[in-house]
Amino acid sequence: MAGRLHGRIALVTGASRGIGAAVARRFAAEGAHVILVARTIGGLEEADDAIRAAGGSATLVPLDLSDGPGIDRLGGAIAERHGRLDVLVGNGAILGQLGPLAHCPPRTWDEVITVNLTANWRLIRACDALLRASDAGRAIFVTSGVSRHAYPYWGPYAVSKAGLDMLAKTYASEVRTTNVRVNILDPRTVRTAMRAQAMPGEDPLSLPPPEAITDTFLALAEPSCTRSGDIVLV
Repeated sequence: MAGRLHGRIALVTGASRGIGAAVARRFAAEGAHVILVARTIGGLEEADDAIRAAGGSATLVPLDLSDGPGIDRLGGAIAERHGRLDVLVGNGAILGQLGPLAHCPPRTWDEVITVNLTANWRLIRACDALLRASDAGRAIFVTSGVSRHAYPYWGPYAVSKAGLDMLAKTYASEVRTTNVRVNILDPRTVRTAMRAQAMPGEDPLSLPPPEAITDTFLALAEPSCTRSGDIVLV
């Protein structure tokens, strides 16, 4: 029986580990051809091996999300090879440095805003026409609870995610009359390397693995999804 994403083309950023890798594997298992984007070549290859071992297919794109022109070229390559994009998952992000805003190094601020916010705008810019070319384009951007609640010392990351929320909502309003649906997904507490970096004293085995939240990503990626402009909590 064909999977729920049979024949779909899906792009996932931050796909070498954690949530991105789990979502890519799930999408591939549901029949999508997944385009895996991440900086770490070894991690991409591991994800690709798992996908192919399960009978899926993938294209690997080693790319740093701070490379704006590289994102532009990626859009062009997808257009040339596939002519459309059915699912975009903007998952790739960095935590930066936790601490007082007044002590944040300018370089750290710029890196976090570039990867977590500006890169997703570049993805929208590069993939908008491709999503519109799909019969049911779906865009999913991964946020965090810190975007909606002010916690001390999370400044750059929280600001980048709050900006991402508004970026996605604005895009959703702009494509309201098209076949494209845009949503924001908050995975909440999940066992990832970023979570371990932020909470080093926490027992990771007390947290659900990334695979536990892929059902929500799948529901938002399906052609039958009608939601748009929502912040969806797992």
